[in-house]
Amino acid sequence: MKPLNLDPLRFPLHGSRLIEASAGTGKTFTIALLYVRLVLGHGGDNGFVRPLDPPQILVVTFTDAATQELRDRIRLRLSEAARCFAQPDTPHDPLLEQLRAEYAPQQWPACARRLQLAVEWMDEAAVSTIHGWCYRMLREHAFDSGSLFTQTLETDQRELLAEVLRDYWRRHYYPLSSAQTQVVAGYFKSPQALGKALSGLLSRRDARFMLGTQAMPAVTELDAAIAHVVAFYTRHAALDTHARAAWQAGRQQIEALLLGVRDKLNGTSYKNARDDAVFYGWLEALALWSEGAAAPKNLKNFATLKLNGKAEAPQHPAFAAIAALLEHAGECPDIRPRLLVHALHEVRERFDAEKRRRAEIGFDDLLNRLDAALHSPAGTQLAQTLRGQYPVALIDEFQDTDPVQYRIFESIYQIAEQRTDCGLLMIGDPKQAIYSFRGADIFTYLAARQATLGRHYTLGTNFRSTAAMVAAVNRCFGFAEQHPRGAFRFADAQQGNPLPFLPVGVKGREGLLQIAGRDQPALTFWHLPAEPLLNKYSYLQQMSEAAASAIQSWLDPQAMPPSGLRLSSGEWVPLQPADIAILVRNRDEADAIRKALGRRRLASVYLSDRDSVFASDEARDLLFILRACAQPATDRLLRAALATHSIGLGWAELEQLNHDELHWEQQVLRFRDYRQLWQQQGVLPMLRRLLADFQVPARLLQNPQGERSLTNLLHLAEWLQRCASELDGENALIRHLAEQIEDASEEEILRLESDAKLIKVVTVHKSKGLEYPLVLLPFVCAAREIDGKSKTPPMYHAADTGQLMIDLSAGDEIKPARERANDERLSEEMRLLYVALTRARYATWLGMAPVGDTRNKQGKTQLDKSGLGYLLAGGAEINSAQIATWTAALAEGCSEIVSQPAPAVSTACYQTPSLPEPAAALLPRHKPAKPWWIASYSALAFTDSAAALSPAQEPASALEANLKEEAGETADAEGADIHGFPRGAGPGTFLHGLLEWAGREGFARVAKDPGLLESTIARRCNLRDWERWINPLTTWLSSYLQAPLDFAGQQVSLAQLTTYQVEMEFWFASQTVSLQRLDSLIQQFTAQARPRPALQPGQLNGMFKGFIDLTFEYQGRYYVADYKSNWLGPEDACYDAASMVATILDNRYDLQFCLYLLALHRQLKLRLPDYDYDRHMGGAVYLFLRGHQAGSQGVYFEKPPRELIEQMDALFKGQPMGIRA
Repeated sequence: MKPLNLDPLRFPLHGSRLIEASAGTGKTFTIALLYVRLVLGHGGDNGFVRPLDPPQILVVTFTDAATQELRDRIRLRLSEAARCFAQPDTPHDPLLEQLRAEYAPQQWPACARRLQLAVEWMDEAAVSTIHGWCYRMLREHAFDSGSLFTQTLETDQRELLAEVLRDYWRRHYYPLSSAQTQVVAGYFKSPQALGKALSGLLSRRDARFMLGTQAMPAVTELDAAIAHVVAFYTRHAALDTHARAAWQAGRQQIEALLLGVRDKLNGTSYKNARDDAVFYGWLEALALWSEGAAAPKNLKNFATLKLNGKAEAPQHPAFAAIAALLEHAGECPDIRPRLLVHALHEVRERFDAEKRRRAEIGFDDLLNRLDAALHSPAGTQLAQTLRGQYPVALIDEFQDTDPVQYRIFESIYQIAEQRTDCGLLMIGDPKQAIYSFRGADIFTYLAARQATLGRHYTLGTNFRSTAAMVAAVNRCFGFAEQHPRGAFRFADAQQGNPLPFLPVGVKGREGLLQIAGRDQPALTFWHLPAEPLLNKYSYLQQMSEAAASAIQSWLDPQAMPPSGLRLSSGEWVPLQPADIAILVRNRDEADAIRKALGRRRLASVYLSDRDSVFASDEARDLLFILRACAQPATDRLLRAALATHSIGLGWAELEQLNHDELHWEQQVLRFRDYRQLWQQQGVLPMLRRLLADFQVPARLLQNPQGERSLTNLLHLAEWLQRCASELDGENALIRHLAEQIEDASEEEILRLESDAKLIKVVTVHKSKGLEYPLVLLPFVCAAREIDGKSKTPPMYHAADTGQLMIDLSAGDEIKPARERANDERLSEEMRLLYVALTRARYATWLGMAPVGDTRNKQGKTQLDKSGLGYLLAGGAEINSAQIATWTAALAEGCSEIVSQPAPAVSTACYQTPSLPEPAAALLPRHKPAKPWWIASYSALAFTDSAAALSPAQEPASALEANLKEEAGETADAEGADIHGFPRGAGPGTFLHGLLEWAGREGFARVAKDPGLLESTIARRCNLRDWERWINPLTTWLSSYLQAPLDFAGQQVSLAQLTTYQVEMEFWFASQTVSLQRLDSLIQQFTAQARPRPALQPGQLNGMFKGFIDLTFEYQGRYYVADYKSNWLGPEDACYDAASMVATILDNRYDLQFCLYLLALHRQLKLRLPDYDYDRHMGGAVYLFLRGHQAGSQGVYFEKPPRELIEQMDALFKGQPMGIRA
């Protein structure tokens, strides 16, 4: 039955339904719109029975990245729909306007509110991966599912599995006799070897194990099987001994017999028998064998002599003994399948039991345990609960489902019953089911398709590609659909075709791709010469060179006519490297094309769904480096580390290590220092030191791929630092890294921002769901069939039930299973080809060549093993001379498919387009002054100071600035009042902190709330063990806030201030400011030109920053205030005017307040329209906190003249003196 075209506004939102979305047809767009309808309760009879909230709509997909994208797209669509209902006068998406039109205008505000609430609720929406959702359900419904309330999700359970395997090995193999142990060792030499054999089988819980055509029986014990093999080897040893003895006893007679028939020996079996060296070499080898040496390879030729013609072969007891030995060897029982199945079931059971005991759960367990719970006695209740919690579920990428996932949703939503109180919408594209290696099962999808017969819908319009590109793809798979088994090889004469190819319409991109000034067809076959046959290596090399040469010519900025895109608007857009994607199947193909691109200076990035930083060269380099750092005295390890690409020593320097003992000792000492740094500070500081010592960053960044290499090194270094906190010692960390490298663990490689601008070399699997302007498939003829060389047993599905079958047999018995597995492999090759051909927006190129066994003289290629070969010939063998004929047949009637010779190989290199010269006004008029740095008052030095002007002295915060100001004064407490309060940086900052807190809380509020003031001071004093100062400081601060401060002829207390800012930070530029000139100005205009320490000579260039303790406005004038905790003496009388002036000048606070006033002056000029210095500027108020009871109140006030501030302003702007800004 042909599926219905899906109308997103009429699609039924209840029951179970299957949506097949071909590539580029707007699957995610459709899901988001269906979500909007569910939130609104739209659809009448086609809608759900009631509106749903985001937590009630389950959306499931298969990766975290897809989950985030789907959540964002749904959120965006809900927001757009809310605006459509809220702003009816504004143009919106036509579909949303059509949706709005189905509601009465008076309902629009309510719909907008509901949609907006859904947008705000999306963070709690049930959009999740299948594993994440199962984990959540097991925790939320622990009673019904029989799960523990608290379980630890372990992402890496390899160590636990290894422990279970070792335990199995100890229980079953340790008690064996020596002979039995040798039997087992013939199959598995260690628990690790057994684990590798089981690794691909443990997760296949639904599989059925076969031995040829027979189902494999359960294996409950091993003793009899092992004993049978032991008996075989015992008998074999006896026959071997007998044969050797017979030959040795009759050696002279046998050699005489052989010499007598030498001229009659069959030339095929006994090649070069007439060559004395060869013939007597045989006799010598057989003599040595009879004395105990290994059997010669041609021993079987002496079991029965083969003579030419009808000559009668001589007989001898030794010949008969060899024949008996070889016949018995062919009867060797193979118990490997029984060992595997026995271990598989027991290890799996113990593994599951141990995880339950430890309250641990792995990713596979999430699905298995929820599936088991749904099929337990409480399963019906659990299914009803989940159905009530999530009335509607949308399953994205459903073609990648597996039997367990399907059983879970079938149990909950009862697919076959077509319930109206719930909905299960399964969305996917079976033509893109390409993840069988991850456990995805297209046969499960076909079962779901059968269960929903009559409820199939399709998205039939492509929005991704141009009309020409869509027409070419339609032609390709329409051509393949004519084959007896259909395009995707599921057609059957009796059963029909459950997976037909249906052409899609197009509403895609406008625009035209032009290559060298000519319109480019959508699909181009590049043909290498038809003769001779090419092996895979030659195919990769030749097609890589051709493709790279073509890309270089397309991107050449000097090429005339150029290559690029002519958009529908008429705009011409030159091709960029980022427009091109090259699709490959594996790293070998990626390396071949990237090397060819690199030879033409074309940068590329490799993207794979298996990208792991542990698969990089840098991971292996770091392993060598860490081993050397842990054992620097071991020459072998140190030499290996120094020879790594990451450290990058040249051949000459490596050779010097062999001859210069002093140089070698220096390296040993250097790595000993690294070990010490590793032990003291950690692996990350050690590696950073090593990278700096060997100048690794600078060297790597000079290479085309250096940024990637350096990023990998830093990524791994940070990963090692994280792991080090959980591991005990250097050797444990090294072992952990080695295990990750061996297993290629999933620590995804970090992507660089610059990667987006490069040519993409992408695996077909990684490209799924992505799109690119131009796509090349240079190695589309390459295929790898299942040939028995892999240690993974062949897997296929039963024709009647679709159950997964795994054949553990060997020899001729396994051939039928291998053929079935290859048949399914070829079907997946077709689906991979579909994915690859639907990635391009404008054009695709395919590399054609007669790939095959070069020893074949008939020109038979191996194209029939590839998806493209099936597309062309339907599985028939293809001769090299037929390739052009088949591609011509494919292109017949479709002008968008063309064939042409592969591009000529060129050695021209890509030249990065030169940037246009900047206009003269953009050129810098002067070189930046050196050095450029950030300075502050605290960083300035005076002639009587030992410190020099240095950027390193710059404080980063107000707290640090206060600490620097108070750093030179320390003393213990003397007395019980403020004069006796401790002196120094810490106590001074403490007093500053109290006043800062009071200012932020509000001076007036703190002054009126003694309880708040006392509790705050008490808390802060208790932290410093200053309990004795709680009452004195409380009294002092309460009095200080309310005491009138006399300055500039007026009195005001801090509590009376209403407009102020605490710790105001400022920044302004300093352009080659001469410190001598600045000092001269300030000394001239402040403190009546009294003598004071001079600033050390120097220059400020960069930025000047500072923190003003208090900036306030009073009666229309603006002031800066600074708190000074300086101790001038033990009593109030010490804080007279003269003492304060001396302190101001000795510490050069005059310089400080002039800089603060300059900052305030610049701020007021920007903020006050009628600003005048004389009228608005108040001046600087310096508050000596310990002297507020003195006659002077500890207040020092000064307002520098206008001339000084304006000359300072000009000085910092780099203007000539005397010019006012």
